[in-house]
Amino acid sequence: MTAKRFYDWQTAGGVDDVMRFVNCLEKADLEWCVIGGVAVNHWAEEPMVTQDVDFVVAANSIDKTVDILLQEGFLSEKFDWSINFKGTSKVSLQLSTEEFYQEFPTRSVPADVHGILLRVASLEDTLAGKIAAWRDNRRRQSKRLKDLGDIVRLFEAHPHIFDSLPQDIQLQIQKPF
Repeated sequence: MTAKRFYDWQTAGGVDDVMRFVNCLEKADLEWCVIGGVAVNHWAEEPMVTQDVDFVVAANSIDKTVDILLQEGFLSEKFDWSINFKGTSKVSLQLSTEEFYQEFPTRSVPADVHGILLRVASLEDTLAGKIAAWRDNRRRQSKRLKDLGDIVRLFEAHPHIFDSLPQDIQLQIQKPF
């Protein structure tokens, strides 16, 4: 089974929703990139299936992005920190509106994640995003523990980043050999 088929099976048809989403943003020539768990999947050695596709666009493109995705048939729900979109699958496309992520698209890289071509936040930005999420005490403990696990996955694949991790995180994990 290919990575794409596995992802599609795990998300009940998510490949179509993700590819429609990518097509919309690319056709509109917007600066964008995925962040969060999907970005970690690109940078880590072993991907994990996630039904959330967190992404960010340039601040001046948020309204245009919402309009484009609504025209494509996605349904939206607005939160303080994001605008979430649902298509026909289990995938939730989550547009972060947090200022922290606004510059990430300018440093993104093209990547194949689960057999789908995407723009992905740089390794440094992906790590910074996971550190920020881990430090956010408003998040559920289970989410924060997943964030710490994602940080570990990143440094296991890229041992050179360990020394750049904040000391409070270094104390939580084991230094690679």
